[in-house]
Amino acid sequence: MGRFVNPGNEAFRVALNSEIYIDKTGLIEYTNKVMNTTQAFICNSRPRRFGKSITADMLTAYYSCSCDSEELFEGLEISRKSDFKKHLNKYDVIHLDVQWCMMDAGSPENTVAYMNEHLISELQEIYPDIVPDNDEKVYGALSRINAATGKKFVVIIDEWDVLIRDEALNQKVQDEYIGFLRGLFKGSEPTKYIQLAYLTGILPIKKIRTQSALNNFSEFTMLDASVLAPYIGFTEEEVKGLCAKYNQDYTKVKQWYDGYILEEYQVYNPKAVVSLMTRGKYKNYWSDTGTYEVVVPLINMDFDGLKTAIIEMISGTAVEVDVSSFQNDTISFANRDDVLTYLIHLGYLGYDENNQTAFIPNEEIRQELTKAVKRKKWNEWMNFQQESDALLEATLNLESDQVAKQIERIHTEYVSMIQYNDENSLSSVLTIGYLSAMKYYFKPVRELPSGRGFADFVFIPKPEYISNYPALVVELKWNKGAQTAIQQIKEKKYPDTVRQYTGKILLVGISYDKKTKVHICIIEKAEN
Repeated sequence: MGRFVNPGNEAFRVALNSEIYIDKTGLIEYTNKVMNTTQAFICNSRPRRFGKSITADMLTAYYSCSCDSEELFEGLEISRKSDFKKHLNKYDVIHLDVQWCMMDAGSPENTVAYMNEHLISELQEIYPDIVPDNDEKVYGALSRINAATGKKFVVIIDEWDVLIRDEALNQKVQDEYIGFLRGLFKGSEPTKYIQLAYLTGILPIKKIRTQSALNNFSEFTMLDASVLAPYIGFTEEEVKGLCAKYNQDYTKVKQWYDGYILEEYQVYNPKAVVSLMTRGKYKNYWSDTGTYEVVVPLINMDFDGLKTAIIEMISGTAVEVDVSSFQNDTISFANRDDVLTYLIHLGYLGYDENNQTAFIPNEEIRQELTKAVKRKKWNEWMNFQQESDALLEATLNLESDQVAKQIERIHTEYVSMIQYNDENSLSSVLTIGYLSAMKYYFKPVRELPSGRGFADFVFIPKPEYISNYPALVVELKWNKGAQTAIQQIKEKKYPDTVRQYTGKILLVGISYDKKTKVHICIIEKAEN
């Protein structure tokens, strides 16, 4: 058993010994299925603290021939599959954590040489008669072993992209690392000695300088997770199970930590959910593991529409994004869409593949981005904030005419900036208008099922503000009266579902006449 070649199953055992472990071994059913095929080269990228390392440790424990892991996997999902024992502990496994290797090597410049040296040394111990002392490249050693024995390897690389991200301007390091990856994985020779390759990191692979090195990999990303979607983060059902076990209100957990959309799954950040369950406090667990200093340079790039898009998303709406131009590096940003796409990969934004929109996934990250924006004191932010303060105050004071005037002014001044079509512009203006509410309220819920229909917007106050701030149930109408909106709220009993989360409730009906461009508002207190 070595450090990098056949490191055993102890790391995965630690995960299983933890108070909370969510079974993600179903992923192994997929890796078993594609082994020794052209689909056996996998890159599964996801944000930090989304379980990348645990997954790498799980695969190592399952495939490594240096240990007996049957007892570890007993009772887990993969143990119930027909091919469970077919691949269990049958292969030589190479497991690299590039971040750790870079630290132990002492510098990025020494990392590739470090990995080659230590891997070859361990391979020589296992195959002393096959790997010569003068071998300098690990891929050459793997080729020799395969030619002599017919054996194939499982190669698992965690934090595969750390040199791509952190050393983006160091051409020498980039070229050397890309050459290392190309030797391991590209061409017909690697297909002879690779049984399975699994890379995980934050960035996807397809990047101009790595295109020829790794274009044979199947990618699973935060933009398109495909069949691996349920194995990236915690699913809704898994979180519901934890809420039941730890007596947490699922709706509140959802407001704080939900938001990522991967295929048909709502995905939660594992770090945040586990921390909440074990500590019992709602706070920024995931963002506290990093810093918003990473985000500040990105959102301050001088691209048209970027700051407005960030403010829109903080206000609770989604913005259109073209993810196709992003080059999967940290320096080749050409427009606002490239920045937004990178923020999606980092986990600061969610992505709706069907609608091709980006959005802030939950309250935890909304607070993080709000801190970043406030620190830079954007003029755009200050202007929106001033308008919003007046609108929220007028709403809470039941000043219907003032609310109508304020929304009309925001609509007139900002609709061209928001770049929404006519049908959606009032909804967008509403979310921008109530920007100030984000301090006291959760992200506005769009079309919350209430009574016998769907309310357009529901603003639910955060627990610490329930006694001072009422919930807002808002209905929008085009070319119909505001009274019609209020009547619909009452007839369809929209407030009934909201009562369980709050005390007082205000009913807000807003209408807009497309021809005259006049806005009308009616505000009433909901009956108890």
